[in-house]
Amino acid sequence: MALHKVRAIVLPDVAPFELGIAAEVFGIDRRDTGGPVFDFAVVTPEPGRVPTRAGFDLVIERGLEDAADADVLVVTPLRVDGEAPEAMLETLRAAHERGAWVVSLCSGAFALAQAGLLDGRRATTHWMHAAALAERYPAVTVDPGVLYVQEGRLLTSAGTAAGIDACLHLVRTEFGAEQAMNVARRMVVPPHRDGGQAQFVDAPMPECADDSLSGVLDWAAAHPREDLSVRALAHAALTSERTFARRFRAVTGTTPAAWVARMRLAHAQRLPESSDLAIEEVAREAGFGEPAVLRQHFSRTLGTSPRAYRERFRAA
Repeated sequence: MALHKVRAIVLPDVAPFELGIAAEVFGIDRRDTGGPVFDFAVVTPEPGRVPTRAGFDLVIERGLEDAADADVLVVTPLRVDGEAPEAMLETLRAAHERGAWVVSLCSGAFALAQAGLLDGRRATTHWMHAAALAERYPAVTVDPGVLYVQEGRLLTSAGTAAGIDACLHLVRTEFGAEQAMNVARRMVVPPHRDGGQAQFVDAPMPECADDSLSGVLDWAAAHPREDLSVRALAHAALTSERTFARRFRAVTGTTPAAWVARMRLAHAQRLPESSDLAIEEVAREAGFGEPAVLRQHFSRTLGTSPRAYRERFRAA
């Protein structure tokens, strides 16, 4: 694949967790399990000691010139009450102009906005900083309620763990669902959370094996061909449809219908990558029934057809 060189940009007061996300997704050699391998490094405008907000320093030896031909630039969180150096902004603009991915984690979106890359576009950041981003950069349409937003090859994400979802989304977009699942499996995280999912929910997803909701979701994910209507899922959870839908939203941050559609699409993405099933069979196995419905979901969400998707990712 063309996407290979990844550089994370850090400034003083960098958040170690978000930098760790970039390093974990793009900096680990996963050839032993068939995963993608990237040329990953960390750069900064002024190489040397860079303090983190956790009380320890990093020693960054590479400057921004090392990011001049990067395929992906990851902008780690920065102080929302400060300004990014002009040299960093020029690096971001140049990357966008040459067609590289520019990814912001949490408050890193402020640097993209300062560079003018988000003007006239949707973006997100941590919900605590969304109002400040919208006020400071009125040309940006800030959505404070989602995990990540993709606009072309610009990818902005919300706080903390949402950066994992955004980075996995990039891997999925460039390398396919199977490779994204490979990375997620090694990280022991969910392989996909839709970008439109809420940033925070009333309660975390239950992990207890006998919990009615988590058990139903585990079963549904393993049986995409079954009837997964709200009525059927509520019946399996031994609750009313209204109660099930309300509880589902509170726990997952999305609706049952949206969750089922995205789960089935993820299943449908893996089948063309790893099997010779005809598109008609893929539609049935993924629970979409008719090929036309499958094509509609691929087109609306992935911007391509099942056949074109197979041709792109089968070799990968």
